[in-house]
Amino acid sequence: MTTSPSFQQTPSIPFELRQSPIQGQGAFATRRIRKGARIIEYIGERITQAQADARYDDESMERHHTFLFNLDDDTVLDAGTLHNESRYINHSCEPNCQSLIDKGHIHIYALRAIEPGEELTYDYAYERTPEMDADAESLYVCRCGTPSCRGTILAPEKKAPARRKKATRKAKAPSKSKAASKSKSTSKAKSASKSKPAPAAAKKKRGTQRAKSPGRGRRAAS
Repeated sequence: MTTSPSFQQTPSIPFELRQSPIQGQGAFATRRIRKGARIIEYIGERITQAQADARYDDESMERHHTFLFNLDDDTVLDAGTLHNESRYINHSCEPNCQSLIDKGHIHIYALRAIEPGEELTYDYAYERTPEMDADAESLYVCRCGTPSCRGTILAPEKKAPARRKKATRKAKAPSKSKAASKSKSTSKAKSASKSKPAPAAAKKKRGTQRAKSPGRGRRAAS
C-alpha cells in the first residue's frame, strides 16, 4: 500500500493492490464483484486542460506515465498528485470494468461478474492525434497480453463510414390517379403538421453520463 501524503485510502473496497503481470501494481479482486457494481471513484486533483498541458509533455517523456482523466471540456483529474487506489487499475484491451461519469464524478463499474483473484482492468482509450507517428505511439504500448490486444492503450482507430450504394433501378412512374391521390394525402399531412403544436424539449436524464472526447494524453470514460 502506498504511503504518499497525497494518497486518500478508500474504505471497504473489493480489491487489493499487488504486483501485476501487466504493469507495476494492479488491483485484484478480494471477493466476487457482481456485474454492474460500482467499485470505486477515480479521484484526482482537479485542474484545467491548459494546466494539464503545461504540467505534462508526452513527447518529451521516455515512457507515458501520467494519470490524467478527462472529466469534461474544461476539467481534468490528475491522479499523479491527489489519488486513491483507483490509480493502480491497469488498462486492458479485454477489460472487465469500465469508467463512467456520474454527476461530475468518475466511477469504475464492473462490466461483468469478477471472481476473487482476478485483476481489475478497463480500457484507457487515450486519444489519437493526427500528428502521431510510430515513435509517438510507442509511448502508449499495451502489455495486457489478451488475445485481442491491439498493442496500444490508445483508442481503436476509427473506421471511415461505408459509402452507401445508389440504387440503379429507376422507379416506375405512378399512374395519374395514384399520383393525384398521393399529392392530396401529402398536402393533408403537411397541413396537419402545421396545426400540431411543437413537442416540449426532452428533459435531460440524471445519473450516469458518458465522457466527452478526451484531450491529448488523457483517459476517456467509455
